[in-house]
Formats: sequence, structure tokens, C-alpha cells
Amino acid sequence: MTFIGIIPARYASTRFPGKPLAMLGGKPVIQRVYEQVKSVLGQAWVATDDERILQAVEAFGGQAVMTRSDHKSGTDRIEEAAQKIGTTADVIINVQGDEPFIQRSQLQTIIHLFDDPATQIGTIGKPFESMEQVLNPNSPKIVCDVRGYAMYFSRSVIPFVRGQEQDSWLTHFPYLKHLGLYAYRRSVLHEITQLPQSPLELAESLEQLRWLQNGYRIKVGLSDVETVGIDTPEDLARAEAFLSAEKTSRR
Repeated sequence: MTFIGIIPARYASTRFPGKPLAMLGGKPVIQRVYEQVKSVLGQAWVATDDERILQAVEAFGGQAVMTRSDHKSGTDRIEEAAQKIGTTADVIINVQGDEPFIQRSQLQTIIHLFDDPATQIGTIGKPFESMEQVLNPNSPKIVCDVRGYAMYFSRSVIPFVRGQEQDSWLTHFPYLKHLGLYAYRRSVLHEITQLPQSPLELAESLEQLRWLQNGYRIKVGLSDVETVGIDTPEDLARAEAFLSAEKTSRR
């Protein structure tokens, strides 16, 4: 089975315009993501709608492809890129362009989800460490069935733990944080990008609910590694500190 990583990267961002080109430890953020993905998968492409990002990727020796600027989701951009590249890979892994610390172990976890021929779509979850994190609506929660397939994703705290004070819920249920890493069989990627937005997706603003509501199954792998995504300039400063700490720990 063959895998390819495609990294959607837009220049426009309400909270942090141009973040793929922001410098992190002497390299653009997008370069750090690209190098992490390529080192594990062997094949990696950046899918962008901006010539500046395309040129930056090609300048450091990476592969990039231009895509339309009107896509409503990263998944749609991935599908267009896959068509333009003409990839023959069995599985396409979608790694966000603002995740410079995506780990080898996380990519390997999502790869192994496809050892099961029944897996259509794969993603990753990580146990929450505090109720403060669980209560954050920007950190979607996953509820899985006994075989590790997602039953639902929500910005709300699900499930509700009846008869217990909310600050103790984490001791009664293993809440799982969704990490925004996806993988799709090639044919499934094409199918899901043809679907109209669903009521659940529109309500929660979570694209994966469209797939669940249309009967697709999402296998969830587990990770114990926290990612450091970059959505704002403040996140970039936090990432710089994280990178410095990593370098210090290696000495």
C-alpha cells in the first residue's frame, strides 16, 4: 500500500495572514511541516492558492501545486491537488500546513489504520489532560465505538456525566481530543468532496460530520503527543519557545 502526504496551505488568514511563510527557528513554517511529512512518507506536496507559497516551497526544494482560491475546505483543496498531481497512491494523508511539529509516531499511527481493509478514512485522537481543555470549544471532542470508529465529533462536552460535578468528569470518562490529521483512501476522498454540506456540519462547523452523516466511517488512532498548531502570532511565539526547549533537551 502506498501513501502520499498533501499539505493544504493558504496565504489568507483572518487571524494570521501569511502564516505558512512565517519564520520558525530559521525556516518557514511550511518547510518544517513539509520536511516532517516527507521524512516519513517519502512523498509530499504542498497544495496552495498563492504564488508566494508556491515559490517558497520550490525554493527549499519541495514540491507544490497551485489550486483554486475558492475551496470551502482543505479536503476540497486536497482532492484538486491529487487530481493535478495525478497521484496513484492508495491513501492520501492530509496534514495541516500550520502543524510544524507533526510527529513521526502520529503519521505512522494513521498509516497503520489502513492495515484494516475496511478503513475508509482515518484520523487521530489524544486524551485530554484537564477539564479546562475539554471545555474549550476550539478543541473538538471524539466519541468512539468499541472498535475505534468515530460515532460523533462535537465542540460541546460529550458525553454528559450525570450525577458528578463537572470539574471531576475527566476522572469518570476518557475524553478524547481530535487532532486535525486525516487520511483517505483515494476513491473515498473523491466521493466525500462531491457531498453537499450537511446539517450537522453546518451546526458544529466540523467538516467530518458531513462524512459521518452520509454513512462514511472514520477510524480513530490514538496518540499521546500534543501538537503545537499555529493559528495566531502568539501561537508562533509559543512554537518558538517549544522549539528552543526541544533543542535544549537534546543537548
